[in-house]
Amino acid sequence: MKNSYYNIGGIFFGLMFTAVSIGTKAQTRTISGTVTSSGKPLQGVLISQKGSDQVTRTGNNGTYQIEVSAENPILLFRHPDYAEEKFTLTNQAVVNISLEQKVKGIEEVILNAGYYKVKDKERTGSIAKVSAKDIENQPVTNVLSTVQGRMAGVNITQNSGVPGGGYDIQIRGKNSLRALGNNPLYVVDGVPLGGEMASQFSAEMLPASSINPLNSINPADIESIEILKDADATSIYGSRGANGVVLITTKKGKSGKYQNLGLNVGTSYAVSSMISNLTMMKTSDYLRMRRQAYQNDGIAVYPANAYDINGVWDQGRYTDWRKELIGNTADAFTANVSLNGGNERTSFLVGYGHNEQSTVFSKDFKYKSDNLSANISHSSEDRRFQLSVSNRFSVQKNNVLSEDITKQAFLMVPNAPALYLSDGSPNWENNTFNNPAGLYNSSYSYENKQFLTQMNLQYELLEHWFLKFNGGLNYQSFDERSLKPNTMYNPASYQGQSSASSQSYTSSQDRFSFILEPQLNWQMKKERHALDVLVGTTFQRETGTQGSMIGIGFESNAFIENIGAARTRIITDQIKTEYRYTAFFGRVNYQYAGRYILNVTGRRDGSSRFGPSNKFANFGAVGAAWIFSQESFLKNKWLSFGKLRASYGTTGSDNIGDYGYLDTYDLSEYLYNNTAGLNPSRLYNPNYSWEKTTKLEAALELGFIKNRINLTAAWYKNRSSSQLVGYQLPSITGFPSVLANLDAVVENSGWELELSAKPFSSGSFQWESSVNISFPKNKLVSFPGLRGSTYANTYVIGQPITSVKVYQYEGIDRATGLYRFKDFNGDGKITAPDDRQAVENIGVRYFGGWNNTFRLKNWNLSFLFQFVKQRNWNYNNIMPIPGTMNNQPQEVLDVWSHENPGGTYMPYSSGSNGIKNQLHIFFMNSTAAVSDASFIRLKNLELGYQVPVKGTFKSVKVYFQGQNLLTFTKYFGPDPEFRNIGYLPPLRTYSLGLLISL
Repeated sequence: MKNSYYNIGGIFFGLMFTAVSIGTKAQTRTISGTVTSSGKPLQGVLISQKGSDQVTRTGNNGTYQIEVSAENPILLFRHPDYAEEKFTLTNQAVVNISLEQKVKGIEEVILNAGYYKVKDKERTGSIAKVSAKDIENQPVTNVLSTVQGRMAGVNITQNSGVPGGGYDIQIRGKNSLRALGNNPLYVVDGVPLGGEMASQFSAEMLPASSINPLNSINPADIESIEILKDADATSIYGSRGANGVVLITTKKGKSGKYQNLGLNVGTSYAVSSMISNLTMMKTSDYLRMRRQAYQNDGIAVYPANAYDINGVWDQGRYTDWRKELIGNTADAFTANVSLNGGNERTSFLVGYGHNEQSTVFSKDFKYKSDNLSANISHSSEDRRFQLSVSNRFSVQKNNVLSEDITKQAFLMVPNAPALYLSDGSPNWENNTFNNPAGLYNSSYSYENKQFLTQMNLQYELLEHWFLKFNGGLNYQSFDERSLKPNTMYNPASYQGQSSASSQSYTSSQDRFSFILEPQLNWQMKKERHALDVLVGTTFQRETGTQGSMIGIGFESNAFIENIGAARTRIITDQIKTEYRYTAFFGRVNYQYAGRYILNVTGRRDGSSRFGPSNKFANFGAVGAAWIFSQESFLKNKWLSFGKLRASYGTTGSDNIGDYGYLDTYDLSEYLYNNTAGLNPSRLYNPNYSWEKTTKLEAALELGFIKNRINLTAAWYKNRSSSQLVGYQLPSITGFPSVLANLDAVVENSGWELELSAKPFSSGSFQWESSVNISFPKNKLVSFPGLRGSTYANTYVIGQPITSVKVYQYEGIDRATGLYRFKDFNGDGKITAPDDRQAVENIGVRYFGGWNNTFRLKNWNLSFLFQFVKQRNWNYNNIMPIPGTMNNQPQEVLDVWSHENPGGTYMPYSSGSNGIKNQLHIFFMNSTAAVSDASFIRLKNLELGYQVPVKGTFKSVKVYFQGQNLLTFTKYFGPDPEFRNIGYLPPLRTYSLGLLISL
């Protein structure tokens, strides 16, 4: 009987299962369709059925097909860049749908803060970001060029138009009285990049001998660049974060269940030319000036060396030397290729980039760079273990003149002879012509190699407990050579007679560093509370070697690169340095109800650059934020986001070089009993310690109309104390100064405003616009003992540290026609430094940028206007006295006379009048040589077209890009953007390119 019940039950359940299966099968069906956006097929959209594991993805043509079940299933359409769509099925078999571009809210933007990542909505510090989409639309070789005008509080100046040079970057002003003490910290994928390699022989070609370390990073490899500005963001970097932190995140392979192998190829060709606001005199005006100069000096017979007007040179000849010497078209070729792929657990990306560009100088000088990168990321199946490893190798080779000839291009006499004879040899015009073409026989070159490797791993020890490790290696070698053969001089001169006067300079540097950073992270969320705690430690060691040699006199210039073949060989000190750094750091972030946020960071640093009693210092910060838009009493339709945030803390600096607290010696050139002695080269001071910067900030962030309009206003005040400078010593000590901490205080304060809007964010036409403006203010608050020190000639209490003391120009004396200057001490004569007391603020008043992006179907157009309000040195600062054998700008035609009493320049002089010569020197260093250098520049423009493709191609884009296209300025000089006046300014660039994705 019992068995019968079992049989009956089995039959019953079997019938039930069959019925359910038949019913299920009857409800399973296939749905297909096409997903589009703005009328174009959209690839990579994930389509799934809600509550089911059925998932598919659209192909190149936007089509899909999926099996669904249930009576009225819901389809979900997802894409990272588009708003999610839901569709409830009834009896449809085909579902075509269009997705709208997502308006990304501030709560969805993730920022890299170095040791942690934070949602933009939840950050308590000041972090500025530029992403790959803004980096890729600019034809540049250094990512810092892409940041100009895009970030509030970050002022960047390109030092020169010569490729491979440097940039002056100021993040909320200058904190240190030392020039080298204002450089930010560069970090690439968690590994410090190190500062600039010290160039010994490039000063005549590259302003301040600056070669920026980010030249080694291919902009096409960069995913984003974030800059940390305030104490909350930078204090976790302790002594390295006083001047801000520049974080570079490189591109990685993208993982996913449906990730396929992808190939990206990009290439571009660009041409560049010089920008100049100066119009120089033509031959007729120039010769008239020269004749008038001799007449004013009472000289009736022209000297034998006045070749331009005494008949030796053709007075009917005219050459535009600016066009001849620096007016050539520089071209550049760039190619990038990358391969990426993987699955949901592992992803990889390998890439190669090559860039090659010439200069605007006449000869075939070139800058070349090659970048090879690879990274792989892996996670365990349960996601508890994650590993990321990346490697980068780059080589930059630069070959230019040994000396920038920009200044000569402006000063060259317009009727000077031709550069070359008919046979192509330099024309010295019977030894009357100092031919600048001789410089083309000289050269300055360098080769910079860098290998950077990084590893980051994370393991979830227990629930909410994460063990992290970040480590990296950085190796860099820098070799430079300057060749000055005798052929760069007139053969009739002593230096040009034979290779016995040829000179060769070479220098070599190597730097190796490693960093290890184990970390422990605990994250807890309970009800309305969230806590994130991070503790870690840093171990860093850097070693460096440096040496240089000089060779003078060779049997033949064929041996000039072999200093061993020189008749005179000078070997400088072979230097080896070691830098050790250690730290313990921590962060505690607490959130309540998702709207009250407290962030506390701290770091204890130890550096080998200080004496035994000052090796360690503590730094820290506290930041707080209140997201008041989440308060029930403030919720409304038009305010979508509102946050108040503030921070206060300290950072420091140990950027002073190694072994400064020790006595150092160098080898004496004199012998005693055939034994070389030692000379003391630096006094020790074991008591100097860290420079410290205290930072305070308050900010308001607002979002309106579903974050279509966003506004940020920030105020900051930073004070830097314990300035490390040379302390003046009595001459009896044998040393002019010793490195010490002075109680000088430098303050940087200001306002930063940012406004962004998306007036049209959906449909076939889209428009995004953003503007930022910064009002920085710098001043020297205090400097005890300033009046009695040599620094009194440089600094003034209450004025910016970039200020300069100059003579007060008071116009032209109508009685004598000579320049007049204010006699501050009333002794009846003009002398320095007593009468060099007028203060001019060389610096920025405000700066910013206005960026716009338009999209219409397959077309996109973007442009950026950069604007800077500033005062700086003008051309009067480097102008020879008008009337000498140097060309002048047309403005010099406005010369004083009784008929023109309002003339700008005193009557011309041939250079033989000592009084006029001295007055002109005063003029070059007076208030007349400082003027408004403000400008508005069309910094960047891109016009692109997305070619409709099918099949193998995922996307094809052709584009035109321009850089420094238009400049609006009243500045008197070649270009208002410079670090040191007289060097080649930034170039205007036009580029055509192609991007292909397979």
